[in-house]
Order: sequence, then C-alpha cells, then structure tokens
Amino acid sequence: MKTIRRQVLVVAALFGALALTSAQSQQVPLPKTPAEVPGPAAGTAMTAEYVHTVGRTAYIWGWALVNSHNRRVGFGKAPALGLVGGVIPAAPIGQVTMLTNYVSPDQTFVTCPNQDVVYGAGYLAVNKDPVVFQVPDFGDRFWVYALYDGRTDEFGEIGKAYGTKPGFYLIVGPDWKSPTPAGINAVVQSSTDLVFVAPRIFKDDTTEDTKAVQPVLNQIMFYPLSQFDGKMKTKDWSKLPIFPAPKTGREEAKYVVPEVFFDQLPQVMLEVPPLPGEEALYKWIGSVLDAAAKDPVIKQELVETAVAAEKELIPPFFQWKYNGRPAGNGWNSPVNNAQWGTDYLNRTGTAKSNMYDNRPNETKYIYTDNDSQGQQLNGNSLYSVTFAKGQVPPVKGFWSLTLYDDHHLFNPNPLKRYSLGTKNAGTLQLNPDGSLTIYAGATSPGKDKESNWLPAPNGTFSLYIRAYWSEQAILDGTWQPPAVVKVK
Repeated sequence: MKTIRRQVLVVAALFGALALTSAQSQQVPLPKTPAEVPGPAAGTAMTAEYVHTVGRTAYIWGWALVNSHNRRVGFGKAPALGLVGGVIPAAPIGQVTMLTNYVSPDQTFVTCPNQDVVYGAGYLAVNKDPVVFQVPDFGDRFWVYALYDGRTDEFGEIGKAYGTKPGFYLIVGPDWKSPTPAGINAVVQSSTDLVFVAPRIFKDDTTEDTKAVQPVLNQIMFYPLSQFDGKMKTKDWSKLPIFPAPKTGREEAKYVVPEVFFDQLPQVMLEVPPLPGEEALYKWIGSVLDAAAKDPVIKQELVETAVAAEKELIPPFFQWKYNGRPAGNGWNSPVNNAQWGTDYLNRTGTAKSNMYDNRPNETKYIYTDNDSQGQQLNGNSLYSVTFAKGQVPPVKGFWSLTLYDDHHLFNPNPLKRYSLGTKNAGTLQLNPDGSLTIYAGATSPGKDKESNWLPAPNGTFSLYIRAYWSEQAILDGTWQPPAVVKVK
C-alpha cells in the first residue's frame, strides 16, 4: 500500500513539474524591427554555387549604384567648371556646369541624350558640404532640375511642373538636422551623400531662342553653402575651359568594370544605406562580401561571377523590349523611372540603356527597336510614324521623337538633325488631313518631305519618344504611340 502511495506521489510530482514548466514557458520574441532579424552567421561555409547565386543577384542589384559611384569619381576630377572634350559638362564635386546649347552630337559619354533641352551636370557630396542652387525666373519656358541620389532615384521636386518659385534652395545630406538658413526658400534632403544634378532647360531650335535662353542659363549655379551671400550669382557658360577626353569610340564610356565590381561594392553599400525592406538583402550580400575578404577562393569566384554576369545579364538591356513594359504598337515604356524602389530589374536596365531618367510625371519615355511587324529597324529601309490629327503626344511641356544608332547615340548626318517635335513647330509639315508623319531612314523620303525626316545610319537604329510634363492620357496609357510602318 505504501509502495502504491509513493508511486502516486511521484507521478503527481512529475505532473506538477510539467505544469510548472508549461506555466513558465514563453513565446520566443518575434522581431519587431529589421535589426532584430538575424542574418547569415560570420564564418558560415559557402559552396561555389551559392557564392555565384548571391553574386549574380548582387550584380543586378548593385550595377546602377556602382555606375553612379564611378561616374562621380570620374567627373569629379574636373579641375574647374568646364567641358570634357569640349562637349560634356564637368565640374568639381559640389558644383554644376551648364551647356549653352543642345548637347553635341559627337559626345559618347552618355547614352540617349536629347536635343530638346540645354543640359547641365554635376556631382555633389552633400554630407561634407550642403549645396545651394539658384532658380532664376524662367517665365513660360519649361524647365526641371533633376536631383538624383546614389540609387538613381530622384528626391526633389524642382521645376515648372511643381510651380517652383525663383530664389535659392539648399541640398543637404541624410544627417542634416539644422534649421533652414536665412534667405533659403526650401531645403531638399538626399538619403545619400552622392547626388547627381541634371538641369534640363527647354529651347527650340532657332537661333533667336538660343540667344534668348542665355540670360537664365547664366543664373543657374550650384555652390557650397559657405559661399552663399543671398545674392544671385551669374556665370558666362560660353567661356569654359576644355578638358581632354578619354577615347571611347562609338560606345558609351564604361563605368562598371566587372573585374573590380566586388572590390567597389562594399564601399558603395556603406555610402547607400538600405531602403526599408532592404536590410535582409544587405546582410545577405554583405555576408558573401565579408567571406570574400577573408578567403581568396571565394573572392575569385565572385570575380568570375561578375565577369559572367556582365556578359550574360547586362547586354540584353540595350534592347528596348527588355526595358519597362509594352506601351502599344510595339513600343515599350518604363513605369518606375527614377523612383525605382526595389525594381532592380528596370533600375539596372535603365542604367545600362538610358542613365538618369526623370520621374514619369516629369517625363514619359517611350521607345522601340522594331517596326510594326516586329522587325528590327534598319536604315536601308524607310519608315513612317504618323500621328493622327490632334494625336501628337498630349503634354503640358513638350514632346519629341529622337533617332539613335545601335549604340544609343546620335547618328551624324548632313542635316544635323537628330530629333523632331515641339521645337520644330515652325517647320514640320502636316498632311492634308491634319495628321503628322515623321520619316526615318538613311535615304531621303523626297525633297517635299525632308522637313519631317530623321536621317538614319545604314544599319540598325531605334526610335525614342519623350513627353515632358505629360497629360494623364500618356501616364495611364490611354494615349498610345503610333505604329512604325515600313514604307519601302
């Protein structure tokens, strides 16, 4: 009897212990912030296949960031405000140089330039030195100052479309916490130290308008806050030194070198902090970069991955069908331009094919390599693009149709004509029914049609519509670009 009682007491004690344990057990705390989510542990063994997989992801993700980083390094070496090769604006870091006319058709530093606006360009380092910029009174002229961070996202709303008032503005870095300085209209804050600035000022193709735009161009200036005195400064941009240009041939200068990509990426990731939701990606990529820094075998695998990715993943982005999404009649158009977020696919595609887009509400980009039958455009044929009466791109700003060669550069031609659109309103000829036909091909469509002709190379080319300050019909896809029809 005592034995049974003892067994009962033991069982009861066990149940009591279990009950106490259950009562004391708690929920494992769920992460409430990205910092609480653990990443790969240091020293984790990695297979070559794993390194290649993460490396290719990192290459697509980081290609535009490394591109921007290297452009700033290169262009920032300018000893003064001036022109590289006499054609491309360059400035010391913290300043911006303006052109005085359309960008030269000879330049090969930047793909897909346009000849609708007068460009300016410059890189800033705003953590070190906030930068003041001047906005003159542009009157009725369309203008926009595009301000890009290290991700190639725009972070400012400065331009005619936003009703920006003349005056002084300040660009600051992510750590800026000071009040707005006296005399400054507003502060624009970048989330990265690296900032690229690209003013775009519309002008038509007449000598008269080129002369008329000079006074406002001369008031477009960017300079360190330490030089701000509340007075509008001016600069005669027609008197600039010329710096020697590297030889690039008929291709855009190369800003991403795969052999050193993963040497540069760690620094770039320090300069460009993760967006909300990117923290895990940074830890994932960072774990492989840390491993490569300690293991030469992993480092070599990353180099091989970068070389292969540059060869296999990047070149297709030069085809417009791999940029954005269909816009109708064989054309494509990006959707998230300059506000990429986690759209790494199109961010990289644009960085390769058409670096530094404006946001869609500022500029809608529509492009194609093919005719209405899906065949590659070739200058040995003649094509027509006909806008029905009242159906040219609906814009509040301006529109144009530009022709590029197979390198996305201008095609040199005796007419010195590279685009047609709003700027040519005085010379474009309408059809009897009020429609507008633009021709593209290496051979003239005839003397009576030459005012509407874009000369093409004797080879492949592409067509590119820009619609600045688009109406809603373009933004929502209600308006569609016309088909590119092969005439002969």
